[in-house]
Amino acid sequence: MAGNMGRRFNKRKDMLLRFERARRRNSVSAEPGVHDCILVLDGLKPDFNIGKIFRSADAFGALEIHLIGIRAFDPEPAKGSVRWVPFTMHDDFAACYQILKQRGYAVITMEPECSMQLTHCTLAKKTAFVFGHEEFGFSFDPIQFPDIQRVSIPQWGRVQSLNVSVAASIALYEYVRRHGKKKASLKADLHAEEMERCLM
Repeated sequence: MAGNMGRRFNKRKDMLLRFERARRRNSVSAEPGVHDCILVLDGLKPDFNIGKIFRSADAFGALEIHLIGIRAFDPEPAKGSVRWVPFTMHDDFAACYQILKQRGYAVITMEPECSMQLTHCTLAKKTAFVFGHEEFGFSFDPIQFPDIQRVSIPQWGRVQSLNVSVAASIALYEYVRRHGKKKASLKADLHAEEMERCLM
């Protein structure tokens, strides 16, 4: 019993050390992604899915990630992506929501039982997808925020349950499918930025 507790303590301590190293690198290297899409992670478990979502956010060029009620997480599953994707921590969803609305964002909660499906919903260019805890869902009641759009991912299996990191990847793909920058234009934008820096 004592041995198991000691191993769990050491595992958490190692995770916190990895997180602090990743956060320091992030503060120096992270830059907003090329798309106006934001991910909001509400109280997710710290050990696995958050890192994988950072990896997808980097791959799809998400602007940034907001973390609700999450003090630390294991960056290892991100395979280095935590270094590049900006993230902000909030104590509660209401504070995050207010910031997003002030910036003109449409907010979408991803919920498995909603009738409105991701493939048919309105996706504004400035969209923030919100994902809840793997077991307990959201820390807030979406009904209390009337302008939030509640959306599900269509599924055909008997078990209507997708891993949250998979759901985030699907949401990002659908966003990029509709609003994604073409790589050629992206290279042109980056070239223009480099030229501008040289002239300054």
